[in-house]
Amino acid sequence: MDVADVWQAIDTERSRLADLCEDLSPREWTTPSLCDGWRAREVAAHLTQAHMGLWPATVGIVRAGGSFDRMIRDSAVRQAALPVEEYPRRLRAMVGFRRTAPFISPMEPLIDVLVHGQDIAVPLGRPWPVPVDAATAAARRVWATGFPFHARRRLAGLRLRATDADLVLGSGATVEGPVGALLLLLTGRTTAALERLSGDGAHELAAGRTRHDDTRRTT
Repeated sequence: MDVADVWQAIDTERSRLADLCEDLSPREWTTPSLCDGWRAREVAAHLTQAHMGLWPATVGIVRAGGSFDRMIRDSAVRQAALPVEEYPRRLRAMVGFRRTAPFISPMEPLIDVLVHGQDIAVPLGRPWPVPVDAATAAARRVWATGFPFHARRRLAGLRLRATDADLVLGSGATVEGPVGALLLLLTGRTTAALERLSGDGAHELAAGRTRHDDTRRTT
């Protein structure tokens, strides 16, 4: 995907997420997401912070004692105090803007919307198909970079193969399934991902072979 395609996918997913947020009931807003310790409300709040500037991010990291993960968590918790009507409004206001948080490329907000959309929808039992081309590009990006998911280290000795896309990552025991589920696996949502994955490698993961499940990460 070129940069224009990436931004178009981000805009589309933000609009879909805004529609989803407008449809959530009070009970659904308080449902635990796939992110450990976050409800749907905190995930939606986090998604509205993708345009955070350098100064707020710096202040947040100082407040969090230098921890990037804690800064992300704390910022989302503070933002979650807003009325829920604010989240779809803010998501729609972001459509068309081409700004990212400091030091990241457009691929990171793409990963964010694709993964966090599933974080909200999957526990609610709501269908949430992800765009295959965008999810494939996101999966490759996660695999190629270390921080914050360390996917190649966690999933060493496994061959990840998408059944709906041209995507093969790693080598070893096979884990196969939809690219959206592989993206959840790559970003640490192992338990949820395994519900849609198969193969010898998937059985090994289910038996506890994975080094750790990074669902506590909120990026």
